Amino acid sequence: MERRIGVLVNPTSGKGRGARVAGEVLRQLGSRGDRVVELRGDSGEQAVELAAKAVAGGLDILAAVGGDGTMHLALQAVAGTDTALAILPVGTGNDGASAVGVPTGSLDAAIAVVLAGDAEPFDVGRVSTADGTDRYFLCVCSTGFDSLVNERANCMTRPSGDARYVLALLAELRQFAPVPYRVVVDGTLVEADAMLVSFGNGPTFGGGMRVCPGADLHDGLLDMLWVHRIGKGELLRVFPRIYAGTHVSHPAVEERPVREVHVEAPGMLAYADGERIGPLPVTITTVRDGVRILVPRR
Repeated sequence: MERRIGVLVNPTSGKGRGARVAGEVLRQLGSRGDRVVELRGDSGEQAVELAAKAVAGGLDILAAVGGDGTMHLALQAVAGTDTALAILPVGTGNDGASAVGVPTGSLDAAIAVVLAGDAEPFDVGRVSTADGTDRYFLCVCSTGFDSLVNERANCMTRPSGDARYVLALLAELRQFAPVPYRVVVDGTLVEADAMLVSFGNGPTFGGGMRVCPGADLHDGLLDMLWVHRIGKGELLRVFPRIYAGTHVSHPAVEERPVREVHVEAPGMLAYADGERIGPLPVTITTVRDGVRILVPRR
């Protein structure tokens, strides 16, 4: 049976790898008689618009060729629909692909998942901003020190890769101070200073940092990670432990499952899947089985 597949391409992903592999992706996906169309916008907004229009037209699969940013854009078009999301990870982070079990080391292996994989339901997070805009995310929504580091790194033109994030972290740390948060957690008000407050639908962000190691994409819950007031030196010592997920054993770190949170903090931003959402306040909820994603056949 012929399937309709839309291929959303980010030409800048992976230092241009998205553009270089687009032709091969289209060739392989069309090799079995499926109807394949390329979707390539000049901006993120245009890409989402093209993808949403294609989904509304009856796509069976929307394949995102790029990194977590491209996956995030595609998610906005397919969440809550019958169209399955396929992740073809050619970016620098690829946390979304790793979280659901899509191979990240071989493009051919990822394409094979699109050709012969199974569509499995996964939870998604939803961020609602003060102006009423909803954005979906697959992995992590950050609202504290980590989001400011992301903001600074996005404004830097060099160096590339992980080194840029490390330099942004050190630069932000020089001026960062604990922030007073006002958070309504499942109807209960919590007010306290924090260094970092993140909400994980999945466990990782930033290319493998296990910021919310207890998060599960199938439990209908978010994992709230709260780093309470600590000194800058201690934060610098704790932060690298995020890569292994062992930071949660620190006495200043609190981790717990939540269903819905409303987050307020002066001067803070929300980032989800590494993409800028906007300033707080935001309300974050989980949508059970909010998206179908193609994964390797079990």
